[in-house]
Amino acid sequence: MAEPPRQLPLVLPHEAALGRDDYLVGQSNQAAFELLERWPDWPSPVIILAGPVGSGKTHLVEAFQGDAGAAVLKATELASHSAPELLVSPAVVLEDAHEGVDETALFHLLNAARQAGKPVLITSRTWPAAWNIKLPDLMSRLRAATPVEIQEPDDGLLRQVLIKLFADRQISVDLGVVDYLVNRMERSLGAAIVAVDAIDKEALAGRAKITKPLVGRVLEAMQRAP
Repeated sequence: MAEPPRQLPLVLPHEAALGRDDYLVGQSNQAAFELLERWPDWPSPVIILAGPVGSGKTHLVEAFQGDAGAAVLKATELASHSAPELLVSPAVVLEDAHEGVDETALFHLLNAARQAGKPVLITSRTWPAAWNIKLPDLMSRLRAATPVEIQEPDDGLLRQVLIKLFADRQISVDLGVVDYLVNRMERSLGAAIVAVDAIDKEALAGRAKITKPLVGRVLEAMQRAP
């Protein structure tokens, strides 16, 4: 029999739920979630939150911004903002410090934040030792920061995340299909995001229900892709 005609999938906008109540907790991110829960009683003025791509750092920052009213910006943009400007907010978040940061601007921000009694949360894929920091005084400040790590998810958390990602797209998927995906995909939340997007597009293009064979085809195609 001929295969049913495929159609170009219509990409509809969908919003990921990024509030505190939507943050899924497992052993891999328990420490990070507990940090959010402790606000404003944090263990030190500077927190460094490290974790791999797609591990949930952005979700945590979004939730923290909603709770604390923090100023949030990319670390690479710090030199374009003054410390007094940022410290109008109750806290400051610098995202993706592994991509680079102006050392002088960061040193001034940390000093000003300490004097103002306001915390700074820095997110990164790596720890400061890998940032190639040249200023000894800045490195000293970063060594004194509280480190919090998000690790790769276990099966239970990955299962919850996949269900949430499909739900964000208003897709209901059989739990057997979710387990099939958990057992065969790369062990990361970043991979989960990519997989769900690819599966959704494949199902739309073929006007098909999301089944194990469909998921298997998508995973094989992802593995073959350069």
